[in-house]
Amino acid sequence: MPHSTLAPLTTLRLGGPAGNVLNLTDPDDWFELVRTIDDRQEDVPLTLGHGSNVVASDAGHEGTVAVMGTRGITVRRVDDGTVAATVQAGHPLADLVQWAAAEHLAGVECLAGIPGTTGAAPVQNAGAYGRQVSDSLDHLTVWDWEMGRLRTLPAQACRLRHRHSRFKNHPGRWTILTATFHLTRSPAAPIAYQPLADELGIPLGARPPVAEVAAAVLANRCRRGLLLDLHAPDARQAGSAFLNPPVTAAQAACWSAAGCPVHSDSDGQLRASAGWLLEHIGCRPGCKVATGVRCSDRRTLTLTVHDGATATGFAQALTALSAQVESATGIALQPEPVLVGTWP
Repeated sequence: MPHSTLAPLTTLRLGGPAGNVLNLTDPDDWFELVRTIDDRQEDVPLTLGHGSNVVASDAGHEGTVAVMGTRGITVRRVDDGTVAATVQAGHPLADLVQWAAAEHLAGVECLAGIPGTTGAAPVQNAGAYGRQVSDSLDHLTVWDWEMGRLRTLPAQACRLRHRHSRFKNHPGRWTILTATFHLTRSPAAPIAYQPLADELGIPLGARPPVAEVAAAVLANRCRRGLLLDLHAPDARQAGSAFLNPPVTAAQAACWSAAGCPVHSDSDGQLRASAGWLLEHIGCRPGCKVATGVRCSDRRTLTLTVHDGATATGFAQALTALSAQVESATGIALQPEPVLVGTWP
């Protein structure tokens, strides 16, 4: 059923009028959508999954909105003993992790609890607890709007880095339709993240069963306020408001001495804790940052919206907080949620 606004299509529940909303549940629906776009000579559609990492404009989106609801996992055994699991773009990432754990297939267990769809995960190379999509992604099937055809993009061609990919550099060029992962019927990958090792009660480098790791990740995320609970008071949120910012060695030494956690990401870049930096400028769980916008009751880095909030106000709050942190520390924060729709 068409939506009159973008708001119901996002976890923030913000956003203005939506144009022609198409809910895609059958993979073949995509080709009908492409024909419709071509016939109407429309621009590339706005494609959404669960809308858990976006801020939809108050002005909305005049064109077609494609809501990716395709589901399904197809398995193929590979000669080297691994399993190639091809997942429809609209399949919830959490369900993929749950399925892999039940099948004792390693590769995505540390992604447990990350909201959103499988097709959205490669866009920002989603990851947590020392693992990310790029560790197990083999290739993507995408629609190339510039070339007007299906393409297969090997993982290497996606240029996956820490919370980044070529899809962020060229928004709208490709729409991800399926993602294929190489999974292994074996214990989990070696645990490389100390809080997860502590949760499991094991040393770093150990390889417990996949299901145990997935369960421990969920338990740890729950305790830290990192699970998206649609029935909780803080349900209207988009996860972490900012990425952990890159810092120089000098900045790392300075702010680490002041108590700020600093770590190296998968690319070897030093990064400071965005949550700590927000608390350094006076933000705390539950504090108000703008009309209808406040920090989550459980986590400073998550901004939640309430009565009176607007998408414009939320975006302005992100800009203001980033400016305050940069003024106080010299470190710039980059918002993690993506702006979609028509913005000034």
